[in-house]
Amino acid sequence: MTGPLSIRIENKFAAIAPERWSRLSGTSRSTPGAYNPFVSHAFLSALEESGSASAKTGWLGNHLMLENEDGELLGAIPSYLKSHSQGEYVFDHGWADAFERAGGSYYPKIQCSIPFTPATGPRLLTVDTGDREAIQLVLATGLQQVTRQLGVSSAHVTFLPENELPAFEEAGYLHRTDQQFHFINDGYADHNAFLDTLTSRKRKALKKERRTALENGITIDWLTGSDLTEDVWDQFFAFYMDTGSRKWGRPYLTRSFYSLIGERMAVDVLLVMAKRDGRYIAGAINFIGSDTLFGRHWGCTEDHPFLHFEVCYHQAIDFALANKLKRVEAGAQGEHKLARGYLPVTTHSAHYIAHAGLRRAVADYLERERRDVEDVGDYLEAHSPFRKGERQQDKAIDEGEECQ
Repeated sequence: MTGPLSIRIENKFAAIAPERWSRLSGTSRSTPGAYNPFVSHAFLSALEESGSASAKTGWLGNHLMLENEDGELLGAIPSYLKSHSQGEYVFDHGWADAFERAGGSYYPKIQCSIPFTPATGPRLLTVDTGDREAIQLVLATGLQQVTRQLGVSSAHVTFLPENELPAFEEAGYLHRTDQQFHFINDGYADHNAFLDTLTSRKRKALKKERRTALENGITIDWLTGSDLTEDVWDQFFAFYMDTGSRKWGRPYLTRSFYSLIGERMAVDVLLVMAKRDGRYIAGAINFIGSDTLFGRHWGCTEDHPFLHFEVCYHQAIDFALANKLKRVEAGAQGEHKLARGYLPVTTHSAHYIAHAGLRRAVADYLERERRDVEDVGDYLEAHSPFRKGERQQDKAIDEGEECQ
């Protein structure tokens, strides 16, 4: 990495040319490295253009662009100025309340993440070069400078891969951990081969659960690519609005968001749709990476026992096995996923707190929280549904992939 570099802020993602963005790590299937659909130009621009992520909804684009003297894009961080802490899935409400009570202003803050998407993926996006680590450090320190220049309280980088932590730690960020549940594909031939690795009691329970879910004449369709018509999106959006309104009060995504991803990245989308009496009654949306299926959200207009588990978790495993994907990330929270073969996995975030007093208090809290997360993970791992030998084998595979 030679020559002068500069960081500028781009507020409108649509102003970034797709061909420039697609040179960055993880953003395109045509570039080296693991493709993550959530950092693709198609996904991020759809969030903005649909009005889902905008200044009005509290997600003002504040994307960091690292360029050389010739204007070549060397790195970037997708980020937003936030006026609240909604839609992030890494909760800092307690920090905000404490700072406000002490007379500070926690908002606005900088949030480096994918809006409404609790999925691990690259945050320090770089070109494929031998200087990648150096570029990552420049981006991490540049984010600090931007935070201070804007006069905001903090910058939060959430759901980042573990291999990006060194750059943030070297730059002085605080490290936070949390937990999700992921299915790890150990080369299973099919769902039955996976079930054979479980204890007898769990295996029988899951087989019964799947049979019960499909009673009442329910069938399942996998829709992707050209299957994703506007009529299908209308039906899925009705599910999303019905369930989202009850769960969150106000769903985050607009109807036009689904049309845009259908136009721009249909091959990266899988809808698992449940049908009864000739019409769809429930569905879950998933995104397909180079080696991972990312489960996002679901909705329904009819309640049936275990249908949520079938549509969101069992069918995701079926699709991953059929397409030789290494894992399924089933979204945030949910210890009920453990019984269905999804193992606890540690997730990571990095936080820069500008105020020294708040930074010390948060650092002390995070040290205790990391120990708690580790203890809970060990407990859950010990109570997984796998037979003891199988569980240890899966754990070794998972740890190996995390180090890559």
